[in-house]
Amino acid sequence: MELTLLGTGAPLGLPRPDCPCAVCALSRGTRARAATALLVDGALLLDLTPGAALAAARSGHSLVGVRQVLLTHPHDGPAVEVPAGLPTAGRVPDGRELTLISGHTVRAVPMDSPGTGYEVTSADGERLLYLPPGGAPAGLPEDQQVPYDMLIGDVTGRPDALARLRATGAVGPATEVIAVHLDHDAPAGAELDRRLAAAGARAVPDGTTLYVGEYHEVPEVPRRTLVTGGARSGKSVEAERRLETFPEVLYVATGGTREGDAEWAQRVGLHRERRPGSWRTAETCDLVPLLAGEGPALLIDCLSLWLTDAMDRVGAWDDERWAAGGQAALRERTAELVAAVRATGRTVVAVTNEVGSGVVPGTASGRRFRDELGRLNAAFADECEQVVLVVAGQPLVLRG
Repeated sequence: MELTLLGTGAPLGLPRPDCPCAVCALSRGTRARAATALLVDGALLLDLTPGAALAAARSGHSLVGVRQVLLTHPHDGPAVEVPAGLPTAGRVPDGRELTLISGHTVRAVPMDSPGTGYEVTSADGERLLYLPPGGAPAGLPEDQQVPYDMLIGDVTGRPDALARLRATGAVGPATEVIAVHLDHDAPAGAELDRRLAAAGARAVPDGTTLYVGEYHEVPEVPRRTLVTGGARSGKSVEAERRLETFPEVLYVATGGTREGDAEWAQRVGLHRERRPGSWRTAETCDLVPLLAGEGPALLIDCLSLWLTDAMDRVGAWDDERWAAGGQAALRERTAELVAAVRATGRTVVAVTNEVGSGVVPGTASGRRFRDELGRLNAAFADECEQVVLVVAGQPLVLRG
């Protein structure tokens, strides 16, 4: 099944008209994106957008052979002039199937927001799922035996849709995931590619032709990632973003609760509100058994609080206890953690702090913590396929 993406942008396109934001300013030339529209085997057009005929011509195709035009969502913006010879655009009722003279079967998939998704099956059996902007399937079977060959949807706007499709088996390891409906809320350029790769997806330029069912190397998702940065740099958001398309995640909070500390409780509450409802939470510093066991992806937030707990346990804040065996005991605990990260079979994203780039602590115990965290970060990073430094909300990939 041949698929040409006549556009890959949001309904208003990218850049948006008269928008002064930085992403729109960067989305020029080859980075500009028309509203998303798909041409399937030259016979089926999914979404009709301004300039569709010219877009098809630029990609070496024609709309002359189109036998069906289907809409997925209410189209905002300027009125669309239907090119001469095209059939009237319509929408298939949810759950209904449509068989085309070309041999394609189209089934309307109900969404959890206004719009319709379409499952397209070719005469040869290749299967494509196309989702509208801001949409996720509603009422999917709990266990889909055969994954789709390709998913095209709003990966940046609705990452939870991809997570749900993976949970039901509708998207498997070999499913090619293409991000469309790209708007100025998503980053531009290389940062978009990196973020999508973390979700096992990719974006393509307008006019790209793909072949559903053809082998394509799926973006490799790093199994172990360390995200570091200063206070309020955005490192926790970056870590959460890397796992938002996973069907299951265990959030490991190493800070625990602090009785009587209202500010800490507010911090914890904000973190919980930001996480997807399907994620589970474990408040513990006992990381080695979690890393050694089997289960869903782990998000560990954060190593600096784990180290605080470890130093509490060995009496590292007291100079005499530190010299009398505390240092050796702490090094043993950190070595056990690093060995567990090396041996783990789980997907792990860990958050830590950079505390060595600021003011030198005024106490021996403060300097001790700074030094030990630096050593832990370096040892942990050595066992990770990817290491990311977040500065002012901007992720910089140091490794991977």
